[in-house]
Amino acid sequence: MNENPRIRRLKFRSCHRGTKEADLMVGGFFDRYGDSWNDEQIEWFELFLEEQDVDIMAWGLGTADVPEQFKGPMMDAFKKLDFVEIGN
Repeated sequence: MNENPRIRRLKFRSCHRGTKEADLMVGGFFDRYGDSWNDEQIEWFELFLEEQDVDIMAWGLGTADVPEQFKGPMMDAFKKLDFVEIGN
C-alpha cells in the first residue's frame, strides 16, 4: 500500500464514485496508471475527480466533448478504456 496519504485518498475516491460503472472506469484508470504519475498528472486527476460521473463517463465513451482543461495525454489514455476489467 502506498504510504503517501494524497495517493491513498485518490485511490479511495477513484474507486468509490457512487456507481459501479464509474468505479470501474475511474478506479481502473487510477489502478493502471496512478503509480507512474508525476505531480502535474496527479493534480489533473484531482481536478478530474471533482467532475460528475455522468460527464466523466461520457468523455470516456466519446459521447460528449471533453472540456479544454481535461484535453491532452491523460484524457487520451482515459478514453482508451483498455484498463477496464469486467468480471463475472
